[in-house]
Amino acid sequence: MPGETDLDTLLSALEPALDPVEYVYCTGPAAVGDPIATFREAEGVTSILPRGEAERLGIPFTFPCRRITLTVHSSLEAVGLLARVAALLAERGIGVNAVAAYYHDHLFVPPKRAEEAIEALRTARRNRR
Repeated sequence: MPGETDLDTLLSALEPALDPVEYVYCTGPAAVGDPIATFREAEGVTSILPRGEAERLGIPFTFPCRRITLTVHSSLEAVGLLARVAALLAERGIGVNAVAAYYHDHLFVPPKRAEEAIEALRTARRNRR
């Protein structure tokens, strides 16, 4: 299943889902805890894991956030979806860190702005139909 590439189709099918868990970003020489995502950089490994787990393990962290999953199955070769979504949230002053996975794109936003981000994405979808 290669996923959808057409931007208009992606935007009109956009159905964001807000994860109830609060996540944080951690870094070290290796992945820590049981992360939902990791990324290896020259300076270290970034791990995104539940805040409660980081606190329980005593791991320093930054950027508490909530995850919004764009449940439309977008292709990894789709052009413009994350740019459009990031611009939409930027217009509202909402910072976002995006992670593209095989089936879906995931947006990490500040917890206090998560509901506002969901509503902005749903409004964008309604306006595309």
